[in-house]
Amino acid sequence: MNLPKFRLSPNAYALDLFVAESGICSCCGQARELKYNSSFYSLETPDYLCPWCIADGSAAQRYEGEFNDYLGIEGVSSDLAESDSIAIERELLQEVCSRTPSYHSWQQEQWLVHCNQPCAFVGYTDYAEIQTLQAELQGDIAGMPERYLQAISKTGDPVGGYLFRCMECGRHRLHTDCT
Repeated sequence: MNLPKFRLSPNAYALDLFVAESGICSCCGQARELKYNSSFYSLETPDYLCPWCIADGSAAQRYEGEFNDYLGIEGVSSDLAESDSIAIERELLQEVCSRTPSYHSWQQEQWLVHCNQPCAFVGYTDYAEIQTLQAELQGDIAGMPERYLQAISKTGDPVGGYLFRCMECGRHRLHTDCT
């Protein structure tokens, strides 16, 4: 089976954002074997979304929804006049919101940015991995107490760690949240 690829979530299948489950996609009506298993923000809740309808944007369009909240993208503001707003191309914002599966988190997902573009979500991380990337992540972990950093786990208990990588320069970024 030739699965669609997600540029900004290259490990989506390995991260259980899709589960092996036979069904009929609510969007395309095709019999499928992989069901989307993460956040989708829309008024209507489809029963089954396949990776193809996410990748081509048809699910977001049909249900007028988003897989990742526009305002959850780092630096994006509803007020375009805000001085800390980052200038990101509209097409890149649409890719995050309409054609990229969301990741599992405790709080609402945040999508990190670097080099004025959305980063790729690499996966869940923990304290040991953060230690190996400490120099790269310094801007994200500065001011975090060591005890908090040590609590970061891939399972999110008690603190979730979400690792991103810049699509331009390859630098890693870190987002955390907790219950």
